Amino acid sequence: MKLCIYGAGAVGGLMAAWLARSGHQVSIVARGAHLEAIRRTGLRVRSGGEVQSFSVRVAADARELGPQDYVLVAVKGQSLTEVAEGIAPLVDAHTSVVTAMNGVPWWFFDRLPFRDGSERLESLDPGGKLSRAIPTARIVGCVIHLAASRPEPGLISHNMGKKLIVGEPGGRNTGRTQHIADALQAAGFDVIITPAIEKEFWIKLLGNVSFNPVSALTVSTADRLIENPQVKAYMVNVMREVLAIGRAVGVDADIDPEARIDMARALGKFKTSMLQDLEAGKSLEIDGLLAGTLEIARKAGVPAPYTESLFGLIKARAQATGQYR
Repeated sequence: MKLCIYGAGAVGGLMAAWLARSGHQVSIVARGAHLEAIRRTGLRVRSGGEVQSFSVRVAADARELGPQDYVLVAVKGQSLTEVAEGIAPLVDAHTSVVTAMNGVPWWFFDRLPFRDGSERLESLDPGGKLSRAIPTARIVGCVIHLAASRPEPGLISHNMGKKLIVGEPGGRNTGRTQHIADALQAAGFDVIITPAIEKEFWIKLLGNVSFNPVSALTVSTADRLIENPQVKAYMVNVMREVLAIGRAVGVDADIDPEARIDMARALGKFKTSMLQDLEAGKSLEIDGLLAGTLEIARKAGVPAPYTESLFGLIKARAQATGQYR
């Protein structure tokens, strides 16, 4: 298949490399030093102590790449506006779009019974630009359960895990989900097809909304947060609020906060993606995790004081260093 990864950071870069390894025609939209490094030495991946280089086509302008069978959007929430403005040359009548990112996806309400799918998340899709550029009928959601990082331009470090969960909004999975699931499975990922992708996003969100900003505020790895009884109790309260928000709009994650913490505990000593971005001086993925969640809370009439306070604290921290606009 012809596939383009829009946003080849840690996760997108790993997807690009492994899909190229399994024989697909893979291209990447990238910028700056990352683009130049890939042009010079290929896309390098370090996994299991070994570094391999993969040949992929890379461009700063999507117009150089043309229509694709699949576009895998793997950017962080703060970069979605760029995707809305730049994805058109990659999409024709037959293109599917895979959204592989943390947080609440902009299309979250589109296939839910809540208010007949009429709600839109203005905090994630201002003015509806994304919805117009990428119709929900084309989308396959992808929830990521692996750890990777980009220690330098052109190099992806695969640290642990290979699990991906895919499914179409509303649970009506078609061939577009099966085909990309087969391709990702053959590339080396452990892929599960779900009829409830919104629920899987919400389960992941419980950890993202709590662990990511708290880890950035405290500059702590996840294991240290779990070991601290006061911090852990605060994160459990955030998780309880997020569970209530999901249930109010018909998405029951059906998991106890302690069980969700156990999922993080099993990963051991790791830095969340937000802590990595904080230390690297990058903009922080605050709106995709917290603003979207709290917008849903307001629409559903669910109070979320712990999550609100966390939103305010991490915004203030990131604004102090110019890492949040």
